Amino acid sequence: MQPFTTLTGIAAPLPMANVDTDKIIPARFLKTIARTGLGKDVFANLRYQADGSENPDFVLNQDPYRKAEILIAYENFGCGSSREHAPWALLDFGIRCVIAPDFADIFHNNCFKNGILPVRLPHEVCTKLMEDARMGGNARLSVDLARQVVVRPDGEEIPFQVDPLRRHLLLNGLDDIGQTMAHAPAIDSFEEKRRATQPWMTGTEVNA
Repeated sequence: MQPFTTLTGIAAPLPMANVDTDKIIPARFLKTIARTGLGKDVFANLRYQADGSENPDFVLNQDPYRKAEILIAYENFGCGSSREHAPWALLDFGIRCVIAPDFADIFHNNCFKNGILPVRLPHEVCTKLMEDARMGGNARLSVDLARQVVVRPDGEEIPFQVDPLRRHLLLNGLDDIGQTMAHAPAIDSFEEKRRATQPWMTGTEVNA
C-alpha cells in the first residue's frame, strides 16, 4: 500500500450530504474483485448521462477536477452498503483523501485499509475548503498527515485528529497484511520454537 505522508493537490468540491456507496460505485460494477479499473466508473450515475456521454455539470468531468486527489463533501459520506469497492474506485480515480464532517463507520474503516485518508472537519470548515477548491487548479490544498493539518491556499492551517495506530499505518503504507508482515521475525521465531518443542503440531516425526 502506498504510504500517505503529505499530499498537495487539486481538491474537488462535492457539496452533498449522505453520499452512499451506491453513488460512489453503483452495484452493477461490483462483479470484479480487482482493485483496479473502477476509477472510470466512480460516481457513474452522476458522471454519465443515459446515452453514456459525460454529464458536463458533474465536478469530476470538469477541468481541473479531472485530476483531483482530494474530495470535499458533507455529512455521512460513504453511508449505505458496506462495499470495499467504494474506496477502491475512489483510489483508482486518483482520490487519496476525502474531507467531510463525518463518515459512515464501515466506509471510514475501509478507507484506511486501502490507503485513503478520511479527514473529519466541521461543516463550516468544509464549506470554506469548497470555496477554496472552486478557485481551480491554482488553489491547491495540502494535507499533512504527519502534522495532522490541512493547509489552505492562503497558508491557514486547520488541525484534524486521526487515531494514532491508523495514522502510523498510513504513514508507513501498511495494510492488514503489511501490519502482520512487520512482525515476521517474531512469527518465524515462534514457529521455529514450536517445531522444536511441539513437533506433532506440524506433522514432524519425533526421533526415537
